[in-house]
Amino acid sequence: MELHETTQSAVATLGPAETATEESLPSVPPASEPPSRRHWGRNLGIVVVVLALLVGSFLFGRATSTDESPAAATAAAPQASGQTTATLPATAEPIAQVAAILAPSVVQIETAAGLGSGVIYDDAGHMLTAAHVVSGASTVQVTLSDGTRLDGTVVGTDDRTDVGVVMIDHVGLTPATLALGEELEVGQTAIAIGSPYGLDQTVTAGVVSATARDLLTSDGRVRVAIQTDAAINPGNSGGALADGSARVIGINDVIFSQSGGNEGVGFAIPIDVAKKVADQLVAGTPVQTAFLGVTGSDTTSGEPGALITEVTTGSAAATAGLQQGDVVTAFNGQAVTSFADLAGDISAAQPGDVVTLTIQRSGQELSLTATLGTAS
Repeated sequence: MELHETTQSAVATLGPAETATEESLPSVPPASEPPSRRHWGRNLGIVVVVLALLVGSFLFGRATSTDESPAAATAAAPQASGQTTATLPATAEPIAQVAAILAPSVVQIETAAGLGSGVIYDDAGHMLTAAHVVSGASTVQVTLSDGTRLDGTVVGTDDRTDVGVVMIDHVGLTPATLALGEELEVGQTAIAIGSPYGLDQTVTAGVVSATARDLLTSDGRVRVAIQTDAAINPGNSGGALADGSARVIGINDVIFSQSGGNEGVGFAIPIDVAKKVADQLVAGTPVQTAFLGVTGSDTTSGEPGALITEVTTGSAAATAGLQQGDVVTAFNGQAVTSFADLAGDISAAQPGDVVTLTIQRSGQELSLTATLGTAS
């Protein structure tokens, strides 16, 4: 699999990864009834029916206008300081509503080397983007949804997670709502907003294709990403991937492509990871990455799991009792199918997290508890 960064200028390879029914009219009066009375009765019947229809329509209209209350989808995720809560009114076009809510929060970012996107996430003017969008730059040009162009400062980047933060000095910004701590589902709505090929405020929609796909980068690192079939192209990097409630679930990052353009396989940085890293960058503290302390490979038997080939002395793995030859089959109760899967689980965790490892050792299943350390 060939992955490409989705910055417009140059598509850089990251490396291999991965009908209504008709009712009968009332019968006419009996033939024994005098003609004059028949006509009078029939006309009166028609008048009564018309009046009944008019009254019914009036009452139905009142009931509809009085009792109908628009359905609202309100974000329930924890909010960062300054964030607004997205509310979706009832509509026949839910994706259009999501786009309208998020548009003011999505920006275009330009550097001397290329063009990408960003997402404003607080009132202070901080915005999330992909690190490769602003790589090597200290200042950038930011274009808001209303066309306003501003100078932006690169606060920091983290190559391990490909998260970057840019700041602008401007009042009246509209921060996006972040879906922090939310469990995603395969098949749920996914809406991408960004500037593919410089076409700002472009909206594409699809679904979440996978919630935690392990991506192996060219430097041998493993990142966990959200996979989506929403069209993502060069220039989308750093833009928003949102759910059906207008909450940002990820930062668009890379695509799998044999042509350099969208082929229905895109990947986004999970918002929990992006926000965690962004907070550290803004605070000016080193970005910490969880560390277990093992090397390994896929099993030689063909069975799912991660085969441990080496345990680092003094590491979290060693303290937990993990040994060479053990096969890790689950991480916090979630199946581990390969070593890349295990590496992805660790990269998505935080230093100090207490995790449970299910292992196979000499034909027996054991459960070990490890407190993750910090990668140097």
